Amino acid sequence: MIPSPPSPLLIGCAAGFSGDRVDAAGPVVDTLIARGGPAFLIFETLAERTLALAQLRRRADPDAGFEPLLDDMLRPVLARCLAHKIRIVSNFGAANPLAAARHIQAMAAGMGLPAPRIAVVAGDDLSGAQHEPLLDPLLRAQLGAAMDGIRKVSANAYIGAEAIAAALDAGAQIVVAGRVADPSLTVGPAMSHFGWRADDWDRLARATMAGHLLECGAQVCGGYFADPGYKEVPDLHAVGYPIAEIDSDGHCVISKAARTGGVVSLAGVKEQLLYEVHDPAAYLTPDVVADISAARLSQVGPDRVALSGVRGHARPASLKVNVCHEGGWLAEGEISYAGPRAEARARLAAEVLRRRLPGLALRVDLIGALSIMGDDAGRLLAHTPAGDARDVRLRVAATHADRAQAERLPREVTALYCCGPAGGGGVRTSLTPRLNTLSCLVPREAVPLRFEMLEGVQ
Repeated sequence: MIPSPPSPLLIGCAAGFSGDRVDAAGPVVDTLIARGGPAFLIFETLAERTLALAQLRRRADPDAGFEPLLDDMLRPVLARCLAHKIRIVSNFGAANPLAAARHIQAMAAGMGLPAPRIAVVAGDDLSGAQHEPLLDPLLRAQLGAAMDGIRKVSANAYIGAEAIAAALDAGAQIVVAGRVADPSLTVGPAMSHFGWRADDWDRLARATMAGHLLECGAQVCGGYFADPGYKEVPDLHAVGYPIAEIDSDGHCVISKAARTGGVVSLAGVKEQLLYEVHDPAAYLTPDVVADISAARLSQVGPDRVALSGVRGHARPASLKVNVCHEGGWLAEGEISYAGPRAEARARLAAEVLRRRLPGLALRVDLIGALSIMGDDAGRLLAHTPAGDARDVRLRVAATHADRAQAERLPREVTALYCCGPAGGGGVRTSLTPRLNTLSCLVPREAVPLRFEMLEGVQ
């Protein structure tokens, strides 16, 4: 007798970046429960700068360094997920997955819930001194003089789905990771549920692209698609978050949480499918090289789009590592001008700052008149005659390695209150440490991956 294939797997995404809406998970979980069957909830909360900032927070507090909104995101749905056997996978561990897992453990205890089995995925963080003999020669060989004088803040490899799948196979109800690749949050559950091998390239590629569609949350449900009068999206204020239904061969249907706004359409899914894909025939991930050059999308129902035709090739031999390093200071200042000749007064204020701040390369924006289309060198601003904009916000920014030099800019912008030109108001200034990023490749075998069940959880 031929065994029946495993049940399709539902994976809902409740966050697409750090700082995403904290009420997104509720409707997704409601929908997963209503549909029934095996299901996962994923939260994707990392970006390159997000992770470096998390490393800085961990430096200041060894118990910090994970997603700041973890409690707000997870608490509203934790009890229901555990009760309905919806397992949770996320990279909200950021720079400190163990601390995030302990926080969830304490959260569950405080809510009177049975202790969940929480797995911590480790291996991506190459920031410690023990990794320097491996990382520093590779950085120097690949990046050369770009490494001169830098002070590293963090170094993290983009790891794949295998450790997630192994943790789920071991019975984890919640998996907390750091810098796993975004699609791997979907690939890991699919590998575990369907029992796929780590070299089942076509299936892994299909699940990877399902994860790619999920990874930005509401983006695929119309959020980043909306453009009034051109690409209409209903009830954007209540936009839903996506759910992928994945079959045993990795093919998927993308839908969204029930009774939410937004739209899952062919055009919107096409945009997300091509988002950040450098080569449609060779989309590199730690798990597989995905080929979407023959992919097919079809609308199979209201707010339901099917993806097929994805193929896969052997995964890369190397893993990408992002190295964030100290980049000096970013100084910013803003002041508003309104009424007759507002734009001319804003331009005069910018010229005053240029003359008062020799040695600083200023970025000048006239918000409301000339900003997005400007350039850091100020060429367009200098060669564009003043218009008649009557509501202009002047923004001036500069970076410098020396904090004392950068601090000159906020002081000079504040001085415009009384030193002119006329009518300036609403000054805001800031001074923040700047982080820069370099990337290199490391051999896959140099990044051993593992998972550990949180101590004390039975």
